[in-house]
Amino acid sequence: MTSPRPSIWLWLSAILCCGATFASRAGAAEVDFAHDVIPLLQKHCAGCHSNGTYKGGMSIDTRETLLETGVVEPGDSAASYLIDLVTSDDPKLQMPPKGDRLSKEEVDTLRRWIDADLPWEAGYSFKAETYRAPLKPRRPVLPAAEPDVDNPLDQIIFHYWKEHGVEPPKPISDAAFYRRASLDLVGLLPSADEVDAFVSDQSTDKRSALVRRLLDNQVAYTDHWITFWNDLLRNDYAGTGFIDGGRAQITGWLYDALLKNKPYDVFVRELISPTPASEGFAKGIIWRGQVNASQRPELQFSQNVGQVFLGVNLKCASCHDSFVDDWKLTDAYGLAAITSNEQLEIHRCDKPTGEIAKAYFLFPELGTVDAAAPREERLKQLAAIMTSPENGRLTRTVTNRLWHRLMGRGIVHPVDAMGSRPWNENLLDQLAVHLADSGYDLKKTLELIATSQVYGLASSPWDESAPVEDFVFAGPSPKRMTAEQFVDALAAITGTAPEQTENDELFVQSIKSLAGGTARPFVRAALVQSTPLMRTLGRPNREQVVTTRPGEVTTLEALELSNGEPLSDLLAASGQKLAANLGDLSPSEISRTLVRAALSREPTDEEQALLIEAIGDSPTPESLADALWCIVMLPEFQLVR
Repeated sequence: MTSPRPSIWLWLSAILCCGATFASRAGAAEVDFAHDVIPLLQKHCAGCHSNGTYKGGMSIDTRETLLETGVVEPGDSAASYLIDLVTSDDPKLQMPPKGDRLSKEEVDTLRRWIDADLPWEAGYSFKAETYRAPLKPRRPVLPAAEPDVDNPLDQIIFHYWKEHGVEPPKPISDAAFYRRASLDLVGLLPSADEVDAFVSDQSTDKRSALVRRLLDNQVAYTDHWITFWNDLLRNDYAGTGFIDGGRAQITGWLYDALLKNKPYDVFVRELISPTPASEGFAKGIIWRGQVNASQRPELQFSQNVGQVFLGVNLKCASCHDSFVDDWKLTDAYGLAAITSNEQLEIHRCDKPTGEIAKAYFLFPELGTVDAAAPREERLKQLAAIMTSPENGRLTRTVTNRLWHRLMGRGIVHPVDAMGSRPWNENLLDQLAVHLADSGYDLKKTLELIATSQVYGLASSPWDESAPVEDFVFAGPSPKRMTAEQFVDALAAITGTAPEQTENDELFVQSIKSLAGGTARPFVRAALVQSTPLMRTLGRPNREQVVTTRPGEVTTLEALELSNGEPLSDLLAASGQKLAANLGDLSPSEISRTLVRAALSREPTDEEQALLIEAIGDSPTPESLADALWCIVMLPEFQLVR
């Protein structure tokens, strides 16, 4: 027989991997598709190879999609590559590659199914049997409230924990709560005096009051959340495209929108059907030179709108029918055609097909776009459909992102795979309808999450290697500080802010004007161009949409943090500042001051002794920099937990 293409091997590895074992009715004269085949494929394969999830490009949705892989020859098992792989002794070819091999009886079942011409029940599709994410909003029925539980998120999660036998974590201390909430909501460390006052406050609602007070700090909130939105909307202050006009900033519009807490539906409409100040997102990047057809601005629009607002991956489908879900090339081009000024020819794998894209929305059941209308009108229609009250995917996607930011993991995970099943549908739907009920006020969503009892519980890491479908929420997870938070934290402790370029200074002045001239103790890292240290700590170049930054420290980052010049230079400058500000204090007082400022708690006796030793009897800028380095290298400092 003719050997299949190398990609066929990948398809087979996908459908038969994970150590799955096919059970069969050994010895049966015939293979009953309904009773022998469907239960087996449904149990072992449908989760990875149907209804939008097609690992390795393998789809078992229908008989036709299975045949397209070329791994079986109906009526001839001897000529079917599937049988070769499951019987091979070659470790490089054998399937499954790990775990138990198929038994003789199981292989016989596969042979008989193929030899019987691959019988398939008429009209049957595995796609219909697997999860399909809803589009329209749904208002869940809340479980009965327990005493002293009035937040609907708590009602849902406490009920969920009872069902899953989860023992709720203990509440964190008031000092730890202040640090967590401040870093999450405004990106800043609280001062030691602020923490002391909060701890001594005897009010029963002080945590809720703190959350509202932080969110009411418009400037601090905006200075922090612009990082999240810059990443998501791939907006930056310098880089590819800005020199030759092939890219446009939306910074002024974005900062003003966050400062005024623009309703999210209005926010989205102004990005999709843009004003001159907000058109940079829809415009994308006009790359220099020749690029793949999938990277022309219209396709960037399709990819970015789908990913950011709907949690849909259209990047693969911009080149060919997707191998990872069920989006087609025509879907990506249909959304792209809405923004195109001219007829858009579809390219498959960068080769023209001669077919002209027809403008349409990904979910036509929510509304249609008039393909014959002028471009501006088409964009208005798209913006209206996207922000329609009937589009529950829009509110689910953004509230899932906010939950992820505050809790460390999305309700749907990953956050860009909104077609996947959430670990709690009621929780996601409650957040989504709450956002719509609030007038699309994102601060209200953040307040709802941060004032829940669950948010104030002790955190613990979750097992990232475990299958998504096995995840059980057991409480908040620690989050790694962003690069901007890390730099701002050092500035808050020492007064050493990142250096500004001339362009930064002009930008900061314009931002101050938008904020009514509000004074800041230092210029926030989010408002200046990326520095080598920030890039080391994970700040992206934003030429692509970035919805999550790496949660783990890479080897390169660890080396840079331990001995890299950017951090060393910043610590040296910080040592100079500390010597000027704390030089009159004793080593004991200095160490206590630093720990309280960085960790929002008192130092332990062991920490105190080690820091006093590092500072020395006569503190110098160098010894103070060393002591500061000891603190900022602690996981407790670098994590929001």
